[in-house]
Amino acid sequence: MARPIIGIISNSHMISDQYEVQGAGVINIAAVAEVTGGLPLMVPADPDHVHIQDLMTHCAGFVFTGGRPNVHPEEYGEVETAAHGDFDRKRDRLALPLIRACVEHGLPILGICRGFQEVNVAMGGSLYPEIRDLPGRTNHRMPPDGTIQEKFALRHAVTFTDGGVFHQLMGAREVMTNTLHGQGIKQAGARIVVDGVAPDGTPEAIYVEGAPGFTMSVQWHPEWNAADDVVSRPLFEAFGEAAGAWDRFGEMRPALKTA
Repeated sequence: MARPIIGIISNSHMISDQYEVQGAGVINIAAVAEVTGGLPLMVPADPDHVHIQDLMTHCAGFVFTGGRPNVHPEEYGEVETAAHGDFDRKRDRLALPLIRACVEHGLPILGICRGFQEVNVAMGGSLYPEIRDLPGRTNHRMPPDGTIQEKFALRHAVTFTDGGVFHQLMGAREVMTNTLHGQGIKQAGARIVVDGVAPDGTPEAIYVEGAPGFTMSVQWHPEWNAADDVVSRPLFEAFGEAAGAWDRFGEMRPALKTA
């Protein structure tokens, strides 16, 4: 049986400040290939070159990856400031409507870091530009020094809602995660359920209430060591099962409407 195609939303960056490329982290690709059982497909984050209808026709699920640029605050009705950092308006134009279309039709999505924030914004929510500047919050950013292993090390606990979907999936109410983000949820979007929080109250795990498909998203980076981590593996496996189920009913996909 053919593996379900999993679209991995890529990020734009420049080589030598001159040559624009689209890329996705190898750890995202490996997590999809090795844990979900899917066929990873890198999706350029540019709606001028890829169209939502085509993507939803051919893919059985999407991973909305992390990325250094942030969602532009205009997408949630706020004014841009220096604290909001860098942006990728092309990815905004692709990711946000794609998320809404997937939620409506039940096509599985997994949001990671920026992707987690995209899911919230797509559903009408807003973001804080810098978590560490808020009273009582800690610094959730990537450590500036150390090896890549040290940067992705487990740094804080996440506590899930008792009996919630993440608690049921993980088999534990508290897990340890890495943390490599500056922004975070300010106002949860319509139907967004915050199902897990860091010790300082920062939302870390969400899903879309009443969605007909898989919508679990996390603020941390489960793609790191996904095959062996006791928290990451169940999340990617559950996403892969949802994508496989969607793929088995693929004859329904040509009828999808995204307008």
